[in-house]
Order: sequence, then C-alpha cells, then structure tokens
Amino acid sequence: MNHAYPVRTDLRPRKLSGISDEQIGQHWTLYEGYVKNVNLLNAKLAALCDKKSFGPEFAELKRRLGFEYDGMILHEHYFGILKSGQKPLGDDAETTKLMKTSFGGYAAWLREFTAVGNMRGAGWAILYYDPSVQALTNHWIGDHEVGHPAGFIPILVMDVWEHAYMVDAGAGGRAAYVEAFLANVDWLMVERSVEDASRGAAVRF
Repeated sequence: MNHAYPVRTDLRPRKLSGISDEQIGQHWTLYEGYVKNVNLLNAKLAALCDKKSFGPEFAELKRRLGFEYDGMILHEHYFGILKSGQKPLGDDAETTKLMKTSFGGYAAWLREFTAVGNMRGAGWAILYYDPSVQALTNHWIGDHEVGHPAGFIPILVMDVWEHAYMVDAGAGGRAAYVEAFLANVDWLMVERSVEDASRGAAVRF
C-alpha cells in the first residue's frame, strides 16, 4: 500500500452541546496518531515487500495494521457523525423504518444502544447495517480490530474509551457523555449512510 491517508480535518466537530471543544481537541490528537501510524506501517511494509523480507518484522507489523487502521477509520466515523443543533428523523426516514423492524422502534433502539454504550469496559458502541437481512444491529467492540461482524457496515459509531469524555466529565462521567453524544448525532448523515449501505454503496462521511 503506497497510498498515504490524510487527516480528515473536514470531519472535526465544533461547538457541540455537552462536549467541549477542548475535549474534542484532546481526542483529535489521538486520531491524528492513528493516521500517522497507518501511513508509517504501510511505508515500512512496502519497503519490506520490495526486499522480499517476510520474516518476523513483516509479520508483527502486518498484525499491528488492524489496530491502527480501525483506530483511524472508527474515529473518522465517530467525528463525522457529530454536529451541533440536530433534529430527530421523521417517521418516513429509512433509518426510522429499519429501527422499527429491527428493534421495535427508535425508543427501543435508543435504550439498547445507550445500554451498550454504558457497559463496563473501554471500547465502542456501534450500530451496524447487516446487508444479508437488511437490518440494523447494535454491537460492543473492545479493541479497535476485535469483534466486528464480518460484512456488516458501521452506521453510527460511538467511542466510549475514557479519552472520549475524561476532559469534560472525568473517569466516572460516561453516562452523561453518552447522553451528550446522542444529542449531537447528525441524523441526516445517519440516514444517508443507511441509504448508501442498503444499495451496496460505500458509506460516505
């Protein structure tokens, strides 16, 4: 892989309700680190491939890729979905319809997603689209690269590692942070992601 990934500065949210710009700024530096490490690992792996050197160094760097890639990609999903001044989706939205068939409605989805986000441990709460049955499903992901259901498409990604909320709320502030996150979800972006996923197109953000 010779492609260098850019830091997606267009995705950086500002002036959110309940999540300060300082909190976002501290979190953003971690995202920049993932982008840097993805590019660094790819450059090192390309050099090893050019030398046909596929020994222990190649193996360990290759194993590390999943953590760094998913750290980069999940943070881009996370930051890209946050926007101030949001309104809920209407009853005619595809996301609303899928939440009804998948969970029994928005309220039931919200209860479950909130519960996942507040589960003990560091990780991610992710709403996926399952293209095999055209349904939505909530999952807990621990380490960035562990636990993703194969073939499912991330629609709504919430970071619940402590670094996502400690500046604002301290180590015990996850519940307030989860509430603040959900208050800033760009539901029009979620709707577009669902529409893209349902027709087999790449999710844009």
